[in-house]
Amino acid sequence: MDQTYSYRKKDGVTALQEGADRGRLQVTVLTEDGAKPVENAVVRISYTGVPDSVLEELKTDSSGQTPVLELAAPPLEYSMEPSEEQPYAEYTVQIRAEGYEPEEIAGTEILPDVLAQQPVRLRPSSAGEFERIVIGPHTLFGDYPPKEPEAEVKPVDETGEIVLSRVVIPEYVVVHDGPVNDAQAKNYYQRYKDYIKNVACSEIYATWPADTIRANVLAIMSFTLNRVYTEWYRNKGYDFTITSSTAYDHKWIYGRNLFDSISRIVDELFENYLSRPDVRQPILTQYCDGKMSQCLDRGWMTQWGSKELGDQGFSAIEILRYFYGNDMYINVAEEISGIPASWPGYNLDTGSVGPKVRQIQEQLNVIAEAYPALPSIAADGIYGEKTKEAVRKFQSVFGLPSTGIVDYPTWYEIQEIYVAVSRIAELN
Repeated sequence: MDQTYSYRKKDGVTALQEGADRGRLQVTVLTEDGAKPVENAVVRISYTGVPDSVLEELKTDSSGQTPVLELAAPPLEYSMEPSEEQPYAEYTVQIRAEGYEPEEIAGTEILPDVLAQQPVRLRPSSAGEFERIVIGPHTLFGDYPPKEPEAEVKPVDETGEIVLSRVVIPEYVVVHDGPVNDAQAKNYYQRYKDYIKNVACSEIYATWPADTIRANVLAIMSFTLNRVYTEWYRNKGYDFTITSSTAYDHKWIYGRNLFDSISRIVDELFENYLSRPDVRQPILTQYCDGKMSQCLDRGWMTQWGSKELGDQGFSAIEILRYFYGNDMYINVAEEISGIPASWPGYNLDTGSVGPKVRQIQEQLNVIAEAYPALPSIAADGIYGEKTKEAVRKFQSVFGLPSTGIVDYPTWYEIQEIYVAVSRIAELN
């Protein structure tokens, strides 16, 4: 459904007419491997469907980021209850940078009152091809096949069945971008957290209550970890972890934008999954929207039902138990793959000392080699004001609350970015 919104200029920022709803957008441009920012990339924003009518032209800074734009969005109520009106606006993002192939992303979604983050990966000019990404409709608005019912706990004693000995958060999942038997569909390697964020942004609205988002994120993560734990598709002869088909798994959309409110909750919860007593594997927590398709009689969560409970003040676990039963629990994975060190169990802040502080200082210095906006600091194991400022800048660049404190989400984000940057440095 085409939507037209009116704009005006306000203090150099693209903004709405007075009284209209608005959302925010920030574009982050990185190299194809995701390890380095692309500075001075030219980013043009236009309405999807009218790509030649440029609303704003920006350049990226040394962290590969544009300023945050205010853009028109439909009324908030469209995303707060089932509606025939499209609840998000769609924009086209065009990117040009010297030494790289141009790219265009059509369909970046803007919801009111939340920050949309559009990641961009640019290929070197030697790649010789222009990439145009089209973001498909959200599952709560578009027409997608309903999920095929499966047992929530998979048998693990069948001949030839391979399962992990414990629940591990994988560094990557391999997403088959299509139905199971579509041999033409591409496989994509995705960082686990990025995959969960993409799915959650594709399947629920970022404007919903925080505990509704938490409940849905936990269900998405537990379902995904069941696929990982049981090697579900690899045991059937496939070379991927999970599909992007709603008939079998979750909707994952290549190149789509993420929403800040969902990203932060995934950062908060990514080590968790759902379990039942005496069941070792993560539960395959299936769900449906509850409006276009019904599934309450199967004991599944409904997305719109979870939103209604969130509106009533239910906590995430109360929402989950309402649908899946009182014997559903939140569990913590035994291991996180691909990181140098696990969370120490306490925040690092001014006055902290010791090897954990030194480790973070050393990692931030490595990251600063790729991200020049981050200051270099002395790796002395003492958490002083310069370390706090470096952490604060890191948080600002990577979309975390800028507290200057190394809390749980910040710790793991530093670990992941450090690994990405140092791996590329080793290859070079």
